[in-house]
Amino acid sequence: MRDVIVAGVGMTPFGKFPDLTLRQLATQATRSALEDAGLPAERVEYVFFGNAMQGLLTGQEMIRGQVALADCGLLGVPLINVENACASGSSAIHLGWLAVASGQADVAIAVGAEKLTHPDKKLVFSAMETAVDLDALDELAGSLYGEGGPPPGDRSFFMDVYADSARRYMQRCNATAEDFARVAVKNHHHGALNERAQYRDEVTVEQVLRSRAISGPLHLLMCAPIGDGGAAVVLCSPQAAGELDVPRIRISASALVSGRHGDTSETAVERAARTAYEQAGVGPEDLDVVELHDAAAPAELWLYEELGLCPPGGGAAFLASGASGLGGRVPVNTSGGLLSKGHPVGATGCAQVVELTEQLRGRSGRRQVTGARVAVAENNGGYLGPEPAAACVTVLTR
Repeated sequence: MRDVIVAGVGMTPFGKFPDLTLRQLATQATRSALEDAGLPAERVEYVFFGNAMQGLLTGQEMIRGQVALADCGLLGVPLINVENACASGSSAIHLGWLAVASGQADVAIAVGAEKLTHPDKKLVFSAMETAVDLDALDELAGSLYGEGGPPPGDRSFFMDVYADSARRYMQRCNATAEDFARVAVKNHHHGALNERAQYRDEVTVEQVLRSRAISGPLHLLMCAPIGDGGAAVVLCSPQAAGELDVPRIRISASALVSGRHGDTSETAVERAARTAYEQAGVGPEDLDVVELHDAAAPAELWLYEELGLCPPGGGAAFLASGASGLGGRVPVNTSGGLLSKGHPVGATGCAQVVELTEQLRGRSGRRQVTGARVAVAENNGGYLGPEPAAACVTVLTR
């Protein structure tokens, strides 16, 4: 397998853009990434397009990438549509990495885009609910709600899933709602420094806990917002990179796994992380900066543990020590994470790699991690219970 270089990255601001189409978002991100790499579209040999919900929201199925990227000069080469729940973007990068590492292509591009702003928010929530095993939905709902069924409310079913996991985590690790609020405070502080973040406001623990109750211990500011956006990553071989004036940021590992039923001895994220660390020849102690999937604030704490950043049960203490904030031992979610940067589902995995590439290039401005050389992105999606349906861990090195 060959080395794979991140030659260019680009992304749109994340937010609610009712007047922009999926095509416009994908086009902006793609053109920015190609310009960053200094490559014309004609050099791209493979395209992987990550999107999760456009078909359910608009009816545009089957050829979403061909439609979304029609104005980018990429049509004519193999274009593969990738749908893997919230891990669609990272799955597209994984496939692009495989295409280049295997020698099938010298240049590939992974694009993730999602358009979730919609007049009917309940339709968006219904679309999200399809990322679970529908045949087992009644059983899952019974474990969450009991015989009374789901309570009325205008929220994502996934927030009930996260709330249930958060309650279990609180019992297991003595974590508190204040700990979850501190995750939101940290990530909003980082997001305030990111001009592309959906929310750029600082918040306090008190503000988080006073925000609207969503489900169980979760409050509104602990939950990733709905939004729109696109992100793209150009990948190339060392030979192709030699023709370009770009820093040598390398994808040293990419591990994509699916969740499993029953066996909880090692979670999907733990399995993906172990594989990625082995591929890259690094360990969690070597990491300088991390982007992880904080779709709900409590998840950041247990993902610290699953990525090996701290011992089991030590997530809250790790956060409280300041280790995961800017200036700490291993800053986490310097972009603002999903909580502040936003979570346009299909774009999220690509946006994580955009952030980490910019960190390793030293061009992240006020949120720059000094001397960053090793970075990890963790992106997961869907739910099988108790695991996510998909988990991807990517290691980048300078």
